[in-house]
Amino acid sequence: MARVVRFHQHGGPEVLRIEEIAIAPPARGEVQIRSKALGLNRAEASLRRGSYIETAPLPSGLGLEAAGIVAAIGEGVEGFAPGDAVSIVPPVSMVRWPAHAELATFPAELVVKHPPALGFEAAAAVWMQYLTAFGALVDVARLGRGEFVVITAASSSVGLAAIQIANRIGAVPIAVTRTSAKAQALREAGAAHVIASAEQDLQSRLEQIAGPNGVRVVLDAVGGPAFVPLTASMAPGGILIEYGGLSPEPTPFPLAKVLGKSLTLRGYLVHEIVRDPARLAAAKAFILDGLADGALKPIIARTFPFEEIVEAHRYLESNTQFGKIVVTV
Repeated sequence: MARVVRFHQHGGPEVLRIEEIAIAPPARGEVQIRSKALGLNRAEASLRRGSYIETAPLPSGLGLEAAGIVAAIGEGVEGFAPGDAVSIVPPVSMVRWPAHAELATFPAELVVKHPPALGFEAAAAVWMQYLTAFGALVDVARLGRGEFVVITAASSSVGLAAIQIANRIGAVPIAVTRTSAKAQALREAGAAHVIASAEQDLQSRLEQIAGPNGVRVVLDAVGGPAFVPLTASMAPGGILIEYGGLSPEPTPFPLAKVLGKSLTLRGYLVHEIVRDPARLAAAKAFILDGLADGALKPIIARTFPFEEIVEAHRYLESNTQFGKIVVTV
């Protein structure tokens, strides 16, 4: 028996329950871990509300990230032993492999031995954010040294990871946040420029920063009306990668700019990296190297004990955090 976070109906944080259920041993090719810390993302809130990209049969578990100790290994698994400290690459389905539990099971290829100096809380805050940012900026956009990159929702865990990755490869991160309240913290986190979109004209500021050539790469989590100034400030042949769609407002299609500049507007999910062994291996190598040399350092907004999972979800939905929310087990 182990404690597991589940919900029996869709809704707000209050629908979450901590229940004790029997956990099956790992099947062939799987690794079971005893969790020490869990990462919390907007994806879990979306699944709980019933608005995620996969539909959860009720009751359902949830969770994409965990770090802990290997408890058991299934047949055919090599390279892991009980007692190893590991963290989890987000599975394609959190319904099939829910992470938010005391004891959770995952495909062996998604289990990673993280650097020994990385504590469990930091390890639980690694893979979703850095894989998302690496996949978009490096794997898809081929962001290069000296290039400007616009990063919206910059104070989110993915936004901060994108700033760190941009700096590691020598690009110039332009952080976009709603107000100036987090501007100084974003500069301290590595943003070369910060734009408060509710207080400044986004297009004008981007043109001032990037000059007449514009910005080739935009990493956007928001969508909505900002597509107009963002695409207006992009360079010919530029690419806008959309991975969030957080805006409640409709997202216009900027036809004239897309045609006139031959722009690419591309949807992106971290799953396309996770599903591809070669791309995932490259991403893991980059991230593990960055963690080891200190260029990548997870920023944790706040930690909650496992018993306060409802409060952790409420804090997530307050949109006040700077970095990753972690739950300790």
